[in-house]
Amino acid sequence: MFDNPLTLPCGATLPNRFAKAAMTEGLATPDGRPTPELERLYGIWSDGGAGMLLSGNIIIDKDHLERPGNVVIDREPDADMAARLASWAKAATRGGNHFWAQLSHGGRQTQKLVNPDPKSSSDVALDLPGGQFGKPSPLTVEEIADLVQRWATASKACKDAGFTGVQIHGAHGYLISQFLSPRVNLRTDEYGGSLENRARILREIVQAARAAVGPDFPISVKLNSADFQKGGFAFEDSLQVVKWLEEDSVDLIEISGGTYEQPKLMGVEGAEEEEVQNVAPSTAAREAYFVDFAKAMQAHVNVPLMVTGGFRTRGAMEQALESGAADVIGLGRPLCVVTDAPKQLIEGRKDLPRYEDDLDLIPAWLGFLKRFQIMKAINGFAGIYWFYQQIWMLGHEGRTDDQFSVFRAFRLVEARNKDIMARRG
Repeated sequence: MFDNPLTLPCGATLPNRFAKAAMTEGLATPDGRPTPELERLYGIWSDGGAGMLLSGNIIIDKDHLERPGNVVIDREPDADMAARLASWAKAATRGGNHFWAQLSHGGRQTQKLVNPDPKSSSDVALDLPGGQFGKPSPLTVEEIADLVQRWATASKACKDAGFTGVQIHGAHGYLISQFLSPRVNLRTDEYGGSLENRARILREIVQAARAAVGPDFPISVKLNSADFQKGGFAFEDSLQVVKWLEEDSVDLIEISGGTYEQPKLMGVEGAEEEEVQNVAPSTAAREAYFVDFAKAMQAHVNVPLMVTGGFRTRGAMEQALESGAADVIGLGRPLCVVTDAPKQLIEGRKDLPRYEDDLDLIPAWLGFLKRFQIMKAINGFAGIYWFYQQIWMLGHEGRTDDQFSVFRAFRLVEARNKDIMARRG
């Protein structure tokens, strides 16, 4: 089952049903160029047996990084950049798998240390403690048109470099997600108001990318099943957008969910009460976050769906494929330590470890501190930084360390972020 190939609408074929989900790496040069560390990291993952690898956020505007150390393609690559992209793609496909570029823009989720004056759909600031994010300014129509073209330019650059597909990141509260959300998008022009208008930028990006890469090159979209926030992008909206994307010749849609304010994508508790969506839960107990949403979508569309988030047991993965809820299983955090998990699962491995269950920064005897919103957020992100540290070690040293201190990982990642920005100038 896991090793069954999947032929996409464009004609390309994934050799099996596992994908390495996109995870931010932070391994680029300060000015956003791929490095030997990225090549080492993705070579290891290519050897690990997944049919497709997704890159972390490749940013199409250098002023709106998802984090310091992102790769940036915001113009046609010069000779050095083209060569670096090609070397990265060669390493990442050495196992015969696909390698797709996830193309993204941070929007209002750009940290202040990167840009204190970010752009978004509207001027709605993130409702998070700590003051790490500035209040955004609304993009003009002319700026939107420029960004659409940048996505197309980056798509063509990746194809030319040897990537075998691209994914447009329309989820997790980044820029496209900010346009889709009626809670964040308060515009009154052709990019705001109705769902059709809020989805306009996404559809224009997909259409421009398709024109740039041609009909035979895979284009994927990552889309929230819901934002899980009151007044946010809801499942009914997501289903309609998927129908439009199918019309626009998208080859694979990855179903996810959440934003920085409600980080369902990370398995971390949000700062507000979760908005329940009108989707019937399946009767079988399982851990995957978004399977029910994907299954509900499959009844209405034919485009292949990838589901990422929470998969740890073989039974849950098999159930998702057998029920038709998912065509591709996305694996993320487990591959930061068990880098060949797809190969092991294909060969019969039962379950994957849940490292995140033991990654509290705050010890049990100080558990009362989690009642404070700022401490709860710090604790959750410290666990995520532990996985960042595993990725850093894989890229630099070709190894992992599942005994690495959460506190030390938190300090190292924070220090590296500041150092990258200092060297960026």
